[in-house]
Formats: sequence, structure tokens, C-alpha cells
Amino acid sequence: MAGEPTDDLPAPRHRRPDGVTDEAVAAAGKLSEALEAVERARGHLYAFHQLTGHADLALDEVLTLLGACGENELAHTLSQELVGRNVLEGRWTFQIVEEYDDGYYRTFRQMEQRVRERLTAGRRHIYESEMKERRRTRGRPEHRAVPPADPSGE
Repeated sequence: MAGEPTDDLPAPRHRRPDGVTDEAVAAAGKLSEALEAVERARGHLYAFHQLTGHADLALDEVLTLLGACGENELAHTLSQELVGRNVLEGRWTFQIVEEYDDGYYRTFRQMEQRVRERLTAGRRHIYESEMKERRRTRGRPEHRAVPPADPSGE
């Protein structure tokens, strides 16, 4: 990067700290990628929570419609079997979400931060920042290292 204008460098927070090896950057980057997958899984878990709740509430209308067409016994059975039923033994979806958040998800985030602190001085996305540097075309405004309004990137 010698000879490049200093206003077209990655932000300091996205530069590799001195002495950090390629392997350390790769390990931190791979763990960050894994955390991103966990974040997506968590989003799907919340979608599961919301969709299941929506389905449970929709049963109220089904019960009304069954009653309107004279299917009171079927409505009663449906009410007993499904309305308010646990989706897993002893758990509604909010309990599953809380257990996931408080256990696996929290631990995964803590470990990702711990690894970053140990390997890259806590800096995030070093791997991606270096990939951007390899792939961008210097000197083109649409390929700048940082937004022009914030040349420090901070």
C-alpha cells in the first residue's frame, strides 16, 4: 500500500494489527462467519416463534367458524388439543427463544468476541477488509476504502 493516498486506506479499526498472522485473521474471520450463520438461525427461530403464535391465535377464528356450522364437539376437541398447547414438552416458543438466547447464542457471541480480542486486538472484519482491499479498484470513487464524508472511517 506504499505510495497510496492516505485518504484511500481502510479505517484503522479495519486494519490488521501489527504482528497478527494470516492464520489468526483467517480463524477470527471464520468464527465471525459462523456467528453470522448463528445470527441467521436466531432470526429463523424468532420467525418460528412468531408464526407459531400467529397460528395459535388463528385457531380462535376456526373455533368460531366450527361453532357456526354446528361442529361444537369438533371445536371443543380442537380447543382442548391445540389452543395453548406446548410446542415442546413444557415450553411455548417464547421459552425456546429465551433458552436459546441465554445459552447457546450468548455463549457463541462471547466466544467470538474473546477470540477476536485475543487474535486481532478486538477488531472486527479484518478478513473482509483485506478481501475488499484485494478486490477493489483503487482510484475509482465507487471503490473507495471508506465513505468520503468520513475519511477516517471512525
